[in-house]
Amino acid sequence: MATLVENKKIRLDYEIMESYEAGIELLGFEVKSLRAHTGSLLGSYVIVRGGEAFLVGVHIPPFQEKNTPTSYDPYRNRKLLLRKTEIAELANLKKGLTIAPISVYSKDGKKTGGKIKIDIAIVRGKKKYDKRETLKKRASERDIAREFAL
Repeated sequence: MATLVENKKIRLDYEIMESYEAGIELLGFEVKSLRAHTGSLLGSYVIVRGGEAFLVGVHIPPFQEKNTPTSYDPYRNRKLLLRKTEIAELANLKKGLTIAPISVYSKDGKKTGGKIKIDIAIVRGKKKYDKRETLKKRASERDIAREFAL
């Protein structure tokens, strides 16, 4: 499992409640672009409409600029492939929760054939003091690890 694109700030800005693995509907040159580790998940989120889930706000630039159609939008909405029960769970969110992508990765193996998957999660936003607490905790864990490494 090779991580292609990751949302590095999500663990700082949000508290992860529950995560899901989903397939993502992509064009061929978008797959090539993601395999080249280009793209951004910052500011993106998932919406559920009409019994389908869509990824909104993800930037996937074209792999080769001159070989892409002129009508291509790198910020277009992309359909997520989930089970009906998972979509129903995501549709019935409580107030104050949102669905955000964590990472896009390639799932290697004979069964999957190297399919591109996305890890999404139900998240709750952290307050400023929670973020400070997370940073302090990380710093102390890093210092402890340094002490034991010596």
